[in-house]
Amino acid sequence: MAEIEFKGKKFVIDEDGFLEDFNTYSEEWVEYCMKEEGIETLTDEHWGVINILQDYYKKNGIAPMVRVLSKLTGFKLKHIYELFPSGPGKGACKMAGLPKPTGCV
Repeated sequence: MAEIEFKGKKFVIDEDGFLEDFNTYSEEWVEYCMKEEGIETLTDEHWGVINILQDYYKKNGIAPMVRVLSKLTGFKLKHIYELFPSGPGKGACKMAGLPKPTGCV
């Protein structure tokens, strides 16, 4: 486990840069991930994906599979990659504060 600090907040992350504890998710974490992803501004579509991921995780304890995420958001996978350049798992799940997905996300 590693620790990073961004804008005065400390975050414990795993070896792939995902939050170790979903409860430490904050605005600063989102800003950190935006910087890492090269995203300048989050749109309502970004927030829609993030909120759906978080809701699904809270209910199920895991991130949804890609096809489920596409169905829940109404976005094609290509559009999710346009929103989160490193993809739904590495980009969107990380920004949402979820642990690293174990399957195909």
